[in-house]
Amino acid sequence: MNINRRKFITTMGIAAISSQIPSFTVQAQTANTIIKPPRLRLGDTIGLISPAGIIDSEDVEQARQTFSALGLKINLGSHILDNYGYLAGIDRDRAGDVNAMFADKSVKAIIAMRGGWGGNRILPLLNYNLIRANPKIIMGYSDITSLLLAITAQTGLVTFHGAVATSTWNNFTFNYVKSILFDGELVTMNNTLITQLRRQIITPGKAKGKFIGGNLSVINSMLGSSYLPTWKGNILFVEDIGEDVYRVDRMLVQLKNARILNQLAGFVFGQCTRCSTGD
Repeated sequence: MNINRRKFITTMGIAAISSQIPSFTVQAQTANTIIKPPRLRLGDTIGLISPAGIIDSEDVEQARQTFSALGLKINLGSHILDNYGYLAGIDRDRAGDVNAMFADKSVKAIIAMRGGWGGNRILPLLNYNLIRANPKIIMGYSDITSLLLAITAQTGLVTFHGAVATSTWNNFTFNYVKSILFDGELVTMNNTLITQLRRQIITPGKAKGKFIGGNLSVINSMLGSSYLPTWKGNILFVEDIGEDVYRVDRMLVQLKNARILNQLAGFVFGQCTRCSTGD
């Protein structure tokens, strides 16, 4: 995983986001309950946070224009422009912005500005009871994987692996985000006539289960913690960027040795961007 990545991982960003599900209704919380956040509407306010890497004012202005084009208003986290080494502020403040956005009734969705590193550091500081009581869309990818998985594991809230605010928001991204976060549509992924980046079936069959996953490096960094959801009977998806093939192999073997892979109903490996074969 390269902490300077900024582009949307197209294949898995949409595949992951497509798993989150046609009717956005809130159900009563039980041990096994899935909580689905309400969908977005034109004119809604979304909260922007920087729970990991540093951003600048130009990034914020870009995000403002992006979400204005979607008919949305933005509310900035109090510490969104903070700078603490390579982190966007100290842990307490970054976690505080996440908690504050969930507590704010005017905010209907939360989108991370970027990935980087730092999500794992704030997981113990999140108020999961508050999050469970105020379900709303939260979306990101890369290092934001840790927040998404922890929130799902601790609360049952459906989270969205998709574009961050500083992603390349082209027509493809706009259309899919609108169809899923606004309209609650299911998405079917089919191969087109192109030959590059085609989806390849390794083991054919049908699988049904919750679609859970994210960045492979981040998932591996969370093994052994209480912030991972159950894997049994579910479909795991992973993506990564800037990793040599031997490192990807090592991380997959770690998942196997942790007895995660043999619990799954299905496994999807997304595009591994700039992943070289090494020497």
